[in-house]
Amino acid sequence: MRSTAPGEGPKHKILVVDDEAAVRRILTMRLAMAGYQIVTAEDGQQALEVWQQEQPDLIVLDVMLPKLDGYGVCKELRRTSHVPIIMLSALGDIADRITGLDLGADDYLPKPFSPKELEARIATILRRFEDSPTVSGTPSQGVISISNIEIDTNRRQVFQNGERVPLTYTEFSLLELLFRQPGRVVPRGEILEELWGYPPRRAADLRVVDVYVARLRSKLEPDPRNPELIITVRGTGYTSQRLKDSPLEAAS
Repeated sequence: MRSTAPGEGPKHKILVVDDEAAVRRILTMRLAMAGYQIVTAEDGQQALEVWQQEQPDLIVLDVMLPKLDGYGVCKELRRTSHVPIIMLSALGDIADRITGLDLGADDYLPKPFSPKELEARIATILRRFEDSPTVSGTPSQGVISISNIEIDTNRRQVFQNGERVPLTYTEFSLLELLFRQPGRVVPRGEILEELWGYPPRRAADLRVVDVYVARLRSKLEPDPRNPELIITVRGTGYTSQRLKDSPLEAAS
């Protein structure tokens, strides 16, 4: 649901979830100035209630919340929705920070963060969803068939052995990127820039790519520990098929 002010087009509605009133106040002010409609929640249970009532276009979700933490909120939302989620984390360990990605978040920012960087990431994610054929109706390139997998880029659906494999928006975008040119090695930095819209600035940024590759493997590979569809090229990135007669060493 989106509201429209007189003389304006539809505004994207963003739900900001943080238990710190100062953070909610600052983000509300900054994002409203950027042209978004803002609703807020101060704990995990309230976040789910506001989500049901307001149906926002994107959620900015803090990890450390009372009543139900951000991980629990993300897990619950992913049962029924693909709404974009950006998680905020003050946790120092990289493994802790990317737990939200394992649960289905689209991006994360470590605290403290720059509101300007958050605004840029929100704009990138919303633009990707606006450009999606499922949203805009714009035709894509058709069907990519490799092995027992069919990637329908028009409907953004994936079928394996004739059975549909449920993927999130970001998972599908990564799969399409890797299979667009079978055999090409796609550097992790390129994946990050194309899918998330920003270059790697820290090691944890590239771990986002690794997490999503692992998620794809868990859904598509018969044996994710010995992948045959999405192969790691050590020190570089990923390719969508095992390289043969190549000086590059492919390793899973």
